[in-house]
Amino acid sequence: MARRIRRFSGEGVRDAEVSLHPFTTEDDLLLSLSRFHREDSDDVVLLMHGLTSSSDLFAMPEIYNMVSYLLDNGFGDVWALDFRMSNRFPYNTGGRRWSLDDIALFDYPAAMAELRRHIGDRRVHVFAHCLGALSFSMSLFGGVVKDDLASLVVNSVSLTPRVPPWSKVKMAVGPDFADYVLGSPYIDPRFKDAPKFSGRWLMSQVISAFHPECKESACHMQSFMWASGRPGFFMHENLAPETHTHERLADINGASTVHYYRHIRKMVKAGKAVRYDPRDPKLRALPASYLARAREISTPILFITGDHNRIFTDSNVVCHALLSKVVPGRHELEVLPGYGHIDPILGKNAHEQVYPRILAHFQKHATDRKAA
Repeated sequence: MARRIRRFSGEGVRDAEVSLHPFTTEDDLLLSLSRFHREDSDDVVLLMHGLTSSSDLFAMPEIYNMVSYLLDNGFGDVWALDFRMSNRFPYNTGGRRWSLDDIALFDYPAAMAELRRHIGDRRVHVFAHCLGALSFSMSLFGGVVKDDLASLVVNSVSLTPRVPPWSKVKMAVGPDFADYVLGSPYIDPRFKDAPKFSGRWLMSQVISAFHPECKESACHMQSFMWASGRPGFFMHENLAPETHTHERLADINGASTVHYYRHIRKMVKAGKAVRYDPRDPKLRALPASYLARAREISTPILFITGDHNRIFTDSNVVCHALLSKVVPGRHELEVLPGYGHIDPILGKNAHEQVYPRILAHFQKHATDRKAA
């Protein structure tokens, strides 16, 4: 089948100047920021993807995407980060055993420094998704990123990751299975395209046999990789068939190293975000527990999650409740009826049912900061 939408096309945002801004982290990784500039604004938005995705998640041509929505609603300067989890880079398949601590310590400070180099001291609002939301929350609450943000929205998970029982099983056996049985440090939604009867191809066939809900192998693989459900990433009814989003899932969410499972597993067991290896000397700037300074963090956070979240279940509900006891009234929660994990971003009606709530949070705190 001919590709309907080119991968990394950049065609989803119109009437804006699009530019790429590469930068290097302290541990020598090349990352990048994409800027979508329509007009100068006192308030800048920075978007962060999750594991195996990329900045392209926010600029998809087949939907009224988040970048376009923000540009059309008063935020004329929108940026999107590609950090080391991005499928635009080879880092997810290279075999390096990074943890979320590495991202929190190295990626976000470098990204914020590059952003500030271009925008100065203008107000910054952040939207972060999935493990981007978890790792950025770690960076903020860990004191690595300055607590000078105007506002923050985190989708699906933050500092208290919780997963379904079946996901706990997969996190317990998955990393060693991939490393020592499958012989691959990553799992790829495109395993169906591997040589027939290879271990990767057989794995995709077995997984698809347990997912009769659709015919898209990449959908089955992604549900298996992180979720517990049929499907696990989103609700099928939230994707419009005519947009071909379902057929592009392997483009939107690519291959994933399984080592991150080990860190999430440790956090789930602890009931909160903790360092993966407290003995690692390069990470000594990070706290052992990322919630230790929760009272000091002044950035107002909106926690959002679908009520059918089959990856991180009620993680954001729990995190909001915990922080509300520490700092009553500072943070907000929005549970999205009929949504799962990623469809709050790529759903056909997200621009009507989800984006306006995110926009309202940004607008509220743009106004608050102006008044202050």
